[in-house]
Amino acid sequence: MKTDTITRVIFHVDVNSAFLSWSALKRLRDEPGSVDLRTIPSAVGGDVKTRHGIITAKSIPAKAYGVQTGEPVVKALQKCPQLVTVPPDFETYRAYSHSLMEILLRYTPVLQQMSVDEAFLDLSDRLDPEDRAGALALAAEIRETVSRELGFTVNVGISSNKLLAKMASDFKKPDRTHTLYPEEVPEKMWPLPIDSLYGCGKSTAQRLQLIGIHTIGEAASTEVTVLQSLLGDRAGAHLWRSANGISTSAVHPEREQAKSVSNERTLAEDVDRNNYETKGIPVIRRLSEKVASRLQKSGLTGRTVTFQVKTSDFQRYSRQLVLPEDTDQAGKIEEAALELADRLLRASDGLFADGAGVRLIGVGVSKLTEKKEQVHQMDLFEWADRQEEEEAQRREQEAARRQKEEAQRRREEAAARKKEKQDRLDAMLAKVNSRYGSGTLERGAGKNKEKDTGENTG
Repeated sequence: MKTDTITRVIFHVDVNSAFLSWSALKRLRDEPGSVDLRTIPSAVGGDVKTRHGIITAKSIPAKAYGVQTGEPVVKALQKCPQLVTVPPDFETYRAYSHSLMEILLRYTPVLQQMSVDEAFLDLSDRLDPEDRAGALALAAEIRETVSRELGFTVNVGISSNKLLAKMASDFKKPDRTHTLYPEEVPEKMWPLPIDSLYGCGKSTAQRLQLIGIHTIGEAASTEVTVLQSLLGDRAGAHLWRSANGISTSAVHPEREQAKSVSNERTLAEDVDRNNYETKGIPVIRRLSEKVASRLQKSGLTGRTVTFQVKTSDFQRYSRQLVLPEDTDQAGKIEEAALELADRLLRASDGLFADGAGVRLIGVGVSKLTEKKEQVHQMDLFEWADRQEEEEAQRREQEAARRQKEEAQRRREEAAARKKEKQDRLDAMLAKVNSRYGSGTLERGAGKNKEKDTGENTG
């Protein structure tokens, strides 16, 4: 096989079932003596009371029942009726993530955090690339330190590049160290299914499977030109190199600066021309405030404001406006977003004119520049923020659904009461008319009359 010539020592540290582990630790801290969620079928995600939403993390016992991350809670409960679910707690997750990164920084300053629960470390200045026993010993020390000080476990993948280190950390869990050096790729990586290759998405894997490529090894042995004809020149070449374990990407101590900052919200009910002012404008205001807050935290300003929507038939539309000067202020972002919304939605040729409804609204700012001389790192927890927003949206949608169901229930109950009253009236009329003769009593105000029965009623 072909390998790169870079000789480095790269670790990939990945928390085992991060959200579940961190939720379990918080519960043990807040409720001494309670059961450890990691030892029972449990999961994080959704609304615990209504049992709606999706699974965002699961315990190993839950995995044994076939519970999967990303599936609906209802489906998970069908697989495992005794599944214990807990809501996400992003404040706790941030705290544990911060503590983890502080520990990892003790070993090297060359750390690249990829998400709240994983990071790459370049230990080339500390370890001889040929000292593989030393690398294993250091990985064991990191795992033991994290477990002792923080109470949860991590996997550590070791290799000479980031791609293989990442692949190695995904091997058998939990609390393991795995190596995946270039010479180990044929034995350890090539037999794996193609969709397990880091960077190979679901749609790409499906396209490869259609032409008979089911394993990473089959992709590695395929002519690069074949992959390029299927995936495009750049993507095809990248996948071929990845399948062969080749990567030259360095560990960057800071994330690359984002090209834009944006927020979007899926609405509980569609917005149209009739409810835009009451339902649409408040959402645009909140999104503008959120985008401004992120810009300010990151020390960034932007020049271009984008407004976008997704219609009821799932089509996306957007408009952009270049501001006269950079900004990170919510008011200016909102003003521009509202102007764009008027153009896109409420103009004579806008979407509302065609009777369209909007199910998603988004606001973004691009053409970013640093507000200060110091280089700022983008918020490492933006993903967690988005999860909080999605959970809030889900709760709003659930509340709207319950309100709709309650209104329907009330209408049905009112209709039932009306029918019951009418049935009683019909029965009474039938009884009177049966006794005294047809037409003795009739329905309707002013129509009821008494039939002459020949009896003296005085």
